[in-house]
Amino acid sequence: MDAHDTEVMPSTLIAPEANGDGHVASVHNLYKSFGSFQVMNGLSLDFKPRAITTILGPSGTGKSVLLKHMVGLLEPDSGTVNVFGQDIWGIAERERAQLRKRFGVLFQDGALFGSMNVYDNVAFPLRKHTDKSESEIREIVTYRLKEVGLEAAEKKAPNEISGGMKKRAGFARALVMNPEIVLFDEPDSGLDPVRTSLLNDVILKIHEEDRGTYVVVTHDIRTAKKVSDYVGLIWQGRVVYYGPAEEAFSSSDPFVRQFLAGDSVGPLGMD
Repeated sequence: MDAHDTEVMPSTLIAPEANGDGHVASVHNLYKSFGSFQVMNGLSLDFKPRAITTILGPSGTGKSVLLKHMVGLLEPDSGTVNVFGQDIWGIAERERAQLRKRFGVLFQDGALFGSMNVYDNVAFPLRKHTDKSESEIREIVTYRLKEVGLEAAEKKAPNEISGGMKKRAGFARALVMNPEIVLFDEPDSGLDPVRTSLLNDVILKIHEEDRGTYVVVTHDIRTAKKVSDYVGLIWQGRVVYYGPAEEAFSSSDPFVRQFLAGDSVGPLGMD
């Protein structure tokens, strides 16, 4: 965004509340199974506030399930999910619903409503969860659409825009409530390398401006290298590595090295 296009953000981010350990979100000793399939197997992670944490791991190891636990859509079989200093399964559903408003979520396919144009898709959370006037909503939505480079596409239907544009529209919608935590469920899924890189640029730019706590689930190692402050690597429902991104990509651990290098030789096999 050029300097002469800069607008004042309609409202200011609330400073994230951290728990006693200084983390805005954490999961501890998380167990979850679906029938006989054990997905979470004692998983623990503390997410650094105002940083981008990338969650990596083989398919079926629980990355997207972790996000659903964080936002309170799935209840663990055992273990705790702490957000903004509260165990979200130790509070009433009404309070949990209020906490969810402090999250933004970008789903794999953007999850846009096909019957609404881009503008109305992005405005939807504000209309549903706030009492803002339409002029206030327009100010916020226009700002967020400009931020992701979609101000010229606001009247287009989802079937009239590309996959990359759908992702950016979903990102704009995830941001309109000024969330303190933004969850990305494979934002690069289905995108070619160039559009993936462009989307990553948008994520980095907006994070630099908003300084929220971002959690990115991805299979794409290039995405992890480009956007991560921290990397969490999950295998068989447990965390096998968590730490600064630069240390992850120089790790001598056999599993970490194999997965991040995409090597066929190592402890990770086809099963």
